[in-house]
Amino acid sequence: MKKQFAILTVLILLVAMLAACGGNKENGNTAGGGASEQKKSLKIGATAGPYSDMVSKAIKPLMEEKGYKIEVVEFNDYVQPNKSLDNGSIDANLFQHIIYLKKFSEDNKLDLSSVISVPTAPMGLYSNKFKSIDEIKDGSSLTIANDPANLARSLLLLQDLGLVTIKADAEPTKISEKDIATNPKNLKITTLEAAQLPRTLDSSDLSVVAGNFALAAGMDLTKAMQLENMAENYRNVVAVRTKDTDAQFAKDLKEVIESDAFEKTIDEQFQGFSKPEWMSK
Repeated sequence: MKKQFAILTVLILLVAMLAACGGNKENGNTAGGGASEQKKSLKIGATAGPYSDMVSKAIKPLMEEKGYKIEVVEFNDYVQPNKSLDNGSIDANLFQHIIYLKKFSEDNKLDLSSVISVPTAPMGLYSNKFKSIDEIKDGSSLTIANDPANLARSLLLLQDLGLVTIKADAEPTKISEKDIATNPKNLKITTLEAAQLPRTLDSSDLSVVAGNFALAAGMDLTKAMQLENMAENYRNVVAVRTKDTDAQFAKDLKEVIESDAFEKTIDEQFQGFSKPEWMSK
């Protein structure tokens, strides 16, 4: 009897151990790799303004139609959205172009990737004094951004409009005022922080303003004298952790952004935004 009781006890312990292992394995699948594919509650980060609006108005409703619960998390800087994505506080973000994403990820040792590019507010030349390029007078004052990325884009826009020419050997991403070869209208160029530029339109003749700052200041993109012919690498992207690029939620984000319903919302509520090339194909 004692021997039979000992055997029965061992069998009970083995069954309990196997049940525990099975439970751990099942829990592991729920919290681990499998979770990213079945995840239905998402936090999407975006900078306050046009891109949090884009998530709320154009992306969230379509994702909810697919059964997702979406929470939009707003940020007021360009550092925390990527750090929050990396540490898992949010599941995706929308606020940056691919150049910034790659540089920030490299500098901060983050493993983040783009899912898809989206329509983006373009940089534009604005004026409260002139209605066309031809009206610009000799010696007019012009304000542009002083940070390297926006400064280079501003000068390239001015070159496209024939207002300056850039030295042939200048590196496109590092162009500065020192690279101006000719300035036919003798524009008086002043560089300032990008966020300040909308306020200068009352005191200067012209200003080149990035789209996000123009919208934040209540400006109408369609009222620009000229909008930039935006390069694809300056269009904002939806980013996720690289390990999640093949997750179902990332695939669904891409699918809704590629949909006709998404583009319809862009056309109706985000006028003046520059569409990525894939949208025109």
